[in-house]
Amino acid sequence: MDKKERAKERREKRRQEISLLRTIPYSDHQRWWTSETIAVVTGANRGIGFEIVHQLALHGLTVILTSRDTGVGEESAKVLQEGGLNVVFHQLDIVDPSSIKEFANWIKENYGGLDILINNAGVNFNAGSDNSVEFAEKVITTNYIGTKNMIKAIVPLMRPSDAGSRIVNVSSKLGRLNGRRNKISNVELRKQLEDDESLTEELIDQTMDKFLQEVKDGTWTEGGWPQAFTDYSLSKLAVNAYTRLMASIFSERPEGQKIYINCYCPGWVKTAMTGWAGHIEPEDGADTAVWLALLPDQSISGKFFNERREIHF
Repeated sequence: MDKKERAKERREKRRQEISLLRTIPYSDHQRWWTSETIAVVTGANRGIGFEIVHQLALHGLTVILTSRDTGVGEESAKVLQEGGLNVVFHQLDIVDPSSIKEFANWIKENYGGLDILINNAGVNFNAGSDNSVEFAEKVITTNYIGTKNMIKAIVPLMRPSDAGSRIVNVSSKLGRLNGRRNKISNVELRKQLEDDESLTEELIDQTMDKFLQEVKDGTWTEGGWPQAFTDYSLSKLAVNAYTRLMASIFSERPEGQKIYINCYCPGWVKTAMTGWAGHIEPEDGADTAVWLALLPDQSISGKFFNERREIHF
C-alpha cells in the first residue's frame, strides 16, 4: 500500500468515526440549549451551510438560515420546515454593511438576540486556475471583511447565559501560518501574526491591504505570500488570526457574558462551490461546526479544528 492509499484509508476511517459520533445523543446534563436557543448560519442555502442548519435544527434549536439570494434561501428553508424542523429564513449579504445592519435589527426585534453564530458564507478558490488573483479583492472582502463585520454586528446581540454564546468561523487549513507547503515566507511578519501579544486587528488589516496593493501593482509574486491559491489562503489566514484575537478579547468578559469563538476546516467537501470534486460529504464537513457550537465544555476558545481534532494555526 503506497502513501496515498494509506492516507485515503486513514481519512475513510476517521469519517466513519465521525459518523458514529453523530449518532451518539447528548445526555441531559450536556444539553445546555433548548428550542428557544437561537442559532444563525450565514451562506446556508446549500452545501455545508445548509447541512449545518439541518444538524442544528435536528438537535432542537431554532435556526436562522441566511442567504444572499432570497428565492433560493426561502426554498432551502422550506425543505427543512417541511421536515418539521424549526428553521426560519432571512436574507443576508455579508459583503453589504447595510444588509448586515438590517439583519441585526431584525434579530433584535424578533428574538431579542441570539446564542450561536456560524460564519459559513464565503467564496472558494478556483481549483482549475493557475493561481490567478484576478478576484483577490472580492475574496478578501467576502471571506475576511464580511466575516469580521458580521462578528462586530452580532456580538452586542449575544444573549447572556451560564453556558456562554458561541461563534464558529468556517476556515481552511490553507490559511495556516506554518503550513508545510503554503505559508508566508516573510519570517518577521509570520512571527508577528502568530504572537498573541502583538496580534491586533490593525496588523491583520494591514497585511491584507499590503497584499491587495501588491496585486494592483503586479508585484505580489515577490511578496513572500503563499504560493498556492494565494488570495483564498490569505483570506482564511486572516479569519484564523481574527478568531484568535477575538478569543483573547472575549476571555476578559465577566461570567454570564462569555463568548467562545473557534474556527475549523471542513476539508474538501463535495459541494457546488468545489464543483462536486471533493472527497468529503456535506454532513461530514458540517459536523465539526455543529460539534463546536454545542460543546458542553466552556474552556475551548481561540482554537482551530479539523474533524473534531485541534490543529495548529
